[in-house]
Amino acid sequence: MKNVYLKIRLVPVIILFGLFSFTATAVADIAVIVNSASGISSLSASKAKKIFLGKTKKLPNGKTAQPVEQAEDSTVRAAFNDKVLGKSDSQYKAYWSKIIFSGKGSPPQSATDDAAVKAFVASHVNAIGYIDSGAADTSVTVVLTVK
Repeated sequence: MKNVYLKIRLVPVIILFGLFSFTATAVADIAVIVNSASGISSLSASKAKKIFLGKTKKLPNGKTAQPVEQAEDSTVRAAFNDKVLGKSDSQYKAYWSKIIFSGKGSPPQSATDDAAVKAFVASHVNAIGYIDSGAADTSVTVVLTVK
C-alpha cells in the first residue's frame, strides 16, 4: 500500500518536470522575419529590440514598421522576450501597460502562432515578426536568428 501511495505522489512531480523540460527546449532558435519585398536582408538584435519595445517606429529601409508578436502563452514569445528584449513576460506586460497608460504608444499586434505571424509578415510589406526558426520558409526573409 505504501508503494502505491508513493507512486501516486510522484506522478505530479514527474509530469511537472517533464513539462518544464519540454518548455525549455521547445524553442531552439528564434527567427526575426520581414516581408521578402522589404529589401531588408539583416537586422541587429538591438534594432529588433527597439522596434518591439516601440522605441523606434522605422525599419532599416526607412519605412514605418508593423511589428507583430506571438500570443501571450507562446513559448516563442517567452524566449524572444528573454533573449532579445531582456525581459520576462511579466516585465514585458508591465512595460507596455506603462507605455499605454502614458499615451506614448501601443504594443505590437498579436498573432496566435508561428503560422499566423508568418502569414501576416508575408502579406504586409513593412511587417516584422518572430517565429521559431524551424517554421521559417521562403514566404518571408529571416533577418536575424537568435540562439
